[in-house]
Amino acid sequence: MIRVLASLSLGLPLALAASAPALAQTRHNSSAPIDFAADHIELQDRANRVMLTGNVKITQAEMTLTAARMTVAYTGQITDGSPQVSRLDAAGGVTVVRPDQSARSQYAVYDLGRRVITMVGGVTLRQGGNTVSGGRLSIDLDTGRATIDGSGVGGSTSPGVQSQGGRVTGRFSVPERRQ
Repeated sequence: MIRVLASLSLGLPLALAASAPALAQTRHNSSAPIDFAADHIELQDRANRVMLTGNVKITQAEMTLTAARMTVAYTGQITDGSPQVSRLDAAGGVTVVRPDQSARSQYAVYDLGRRVITMVGGVTLRQGGNTVSGGRLSIDLDTGRATIDGSGVGGSTSPGVQSQGGRVTGRFSVPERRQ
């Protein structure tokens, strides 16, 4: 049983997320080319995958994904001289950065076909002064909606904001009142 405890819209202030229309949400260009950098690359052509290790950095449009290691799965189809990537599996200090937002976890899967990033293991999502932590984060890149819940691998990577007992915790900033 998975309980959705917090739902945030990427690209919008957290306080406005619940009331924002779907059209106002940021859409990621998941068809953009994927650029990568790593200390080491191993091509496993028969398995249709590439292993990237050491300071891995993947960039697609305005999104950057970093990790200690990553497996890139591809379909075997070649377009414009490049294989068609279908999935990225990242492990070890994973960070996803988009304009005005960042998320951290221990593991992440970017399913390019579904256009969804799933992060697990001490997840922390930050936007401005707002921070939310939980066990699992799912980011729908088509709608810009991020859903975080307490399931998955426990722990927190952010001091003062803990994911305990399958719960989502966080801190929202409050604007100063004008007198």
